[in-house]
Amino acid sequence: MDTEARTSSTDAMELLETMVSEAMGEEGSVTEVIRPSAIIPEDAARSVLVEMSVRDVRNGGVWLADPSIWRRYDGPNEDKLIGTIQVAYGTPTRYEITVFRATVTRLGTERGWTVTSLCDEALQFGGLSLANCPRASLAAPPKPFRFSQR
Repeated sequence: MDTEARTSSTDAMELLETMVSEAMGEEGSVTEVIRPSAIIPEDAARSVLVEMSVRDVRNGGVWLADPSIWRRYDGPNEDKLIGTIQVAYGTPTRYEITVFRATVTRLGTERGWTVTSLCDEALQFGGLSLANCPRASLAAPPKPFRFSQR
């Protein structure tokens, strides 16, 4: 197996382990659904993504941003995860980003991180915080479908 394939396989396993520990409710970790979801406007979204790429763990930073999840590490080595922010690009409009869930790992909580402080660190790159970020409008759920027999 060549080095690139081995690295890709290792990255995939680390991601899987992280996701499993989050899904299993790793003791000490905190997950919050952001309701209503925070919407990062186009200009702020662009700034956030640029700043995260500048602070990428592969460049000596602490962030690793993918189109569905942003990971915050304690350093550039990617072995101590502080927390994750789940996002959706291109929603509700093409150039906006929706923040809908965040998790702080046990290590993060031990170091004083909260869901709010994790989100605020990412959002501040766009001049926002979780408290002042625009929110999605919540529509009433649709009426239940009723099948009527005649």
